[in-house]
Amino acid sequence: MKQIILASASPRRKDLLEQIGLTFEVIPSTCEEVSHAEHPADVVIELSKQKAKDVWDKLQDRQQDVLVIGADTVVAYEQEILGKPKDFDDAKRMLELLSGKEHHVYTGVTLLWIDASGKREEYSFYVCTGVAMYRIGKAEIMDYVFSGEPMDKAGAYAVQGKGAAFIKSVRGEYSNVVGLPIGRLYQEMKAWDLLS
Repeated sequence: MKQIILASASPRRKDLLEQIGLTFEVIPSTCEEVSHAEHPADVVIELSKQKAKDVWDKLQDRQQDVLVIGADTVVAYEQEILGKPKDFDDAKRMLELLSGKEHHVYTGVTLLWIDASGKREEYSFYVCTGVAMYRIGKAEIMDYVFSGEPMDKAGAYAVQGKGAAFIKSVRGEYSNVVGLPIGRLYQEMKAWDLLS
């Protein structure tokens, strides 16, 4: 079996990989994440590639039997991409924007490995999930922002945390909203024969 490396420090992505029984090592990417794309799907694909390649380049002699998984998640409402909030005011603004509406969560995933013939392979995909929120009162938003939970989350909320109180419905793969579409990832790994 290939050694699997997750190119992310996200505890949520780590938990999701553990949930399906994969054994892996965490080596977070340290590259500066820059995308010039405009559509959320293109942004997350581009950033997931950057992360996977950054970690791949650090491995040097370990590349032969290694699979690197890079991932990036953004929240998008209409034409605006909402990453992690810059500060408390930004988190408050995002939650006010999403309150009572549906938005979309995009996660891009890149797989990098060397096949049996010694050729480097790369495959990327993205998953989009619709999330509808209940209306959130101003006092609720302030309390939630001051809890600190929104500060390192795309879109300023955690569907698997206290933010679950604001979620009306999820249309699509739930784990994608957490940060990694684990069902789709498993199916892709199986299709590329990366699980054996």
